Amino acid sequence: MNSALASAEQPHLLVVDDDERIRSLLQRYLTGNQFRVSTAANAGEARALMKSMAFDLLIVDVMMPGETGLAFVTSLREHDRTPVLMLTAMGEAQDRIAGLETGADDYLPKPFEPRELVLRCQALLRRAVPVQRSAHEQVKMGEAVFDPERGELRRSGKPVKLTTAESTLLKLFAANAGRSFSRAELCTRLGVALERSIDVQVTRLRRKIEDDPKLPLYIQTVRGVGYVLVPDRVR
Repeated sequence: MNSALASAEQPHLLVVDDDERIRSLLQRYLTGNQFRVSTAANAGEARALMKSMAFDLLIVDVMMPGETGLAFVTSLREHDRTPVLMLTAMGEAQDRIAGLETGADDYLPKPFEPRELVLRCQALLRRAVPVQRSAHEQVKMGEAVFDPERGELRRSGKPVKLTTAESTLLKLFAANAGRSFSRAELCTRLGVALERSIDVQVTRLRRKIEDDPKLPLYIQTVRGVGYVLVPDRVR
């Protein structure tokens, strides 16, 4: 399998911890165990990353300055079901209960064996059941909303004209939000001969959807692979 494609298909984890040393250690260890890993020093950074990237699992420290991990997960669970594993130096039963009551899926006290963390992550990912998206479900991308059933795109409530090719591509992305597509697969799915044609359609869609097409938040490039649609939270 192409190494870039394999990397894109690896589970993407977000480590949220105010300790830079721990973030670095976890990123290095988890990356060495077939995960893609992003990191955030606090809840604010985590939220910013989650607006532009889809994650398969969050690893969140409880005792962070400012907004604690417990408060972050409580807020997150109002609109997001991404699995959460909480890390903390507090190992008392009441602390574990408090973490689980916020909506966390698992709880691992510090210090822990790195191998146990990997096994717990793998178990959570196996149990996670993605929410199935209807092919007709509307997709929100900031000020833009796409209705796949009608093939209509609106931005700030105003209709945006799409070509047939653009509408077809956006329907495919919308039905598979969060999934990376290679250019070759998009060519096959859409009956297009040249991968360059896909790049052109993506560029045009970005101009109609993104606030800054040069720094896209919604139709993202997966380096060495192709593209992925990351709308306002799909989980």
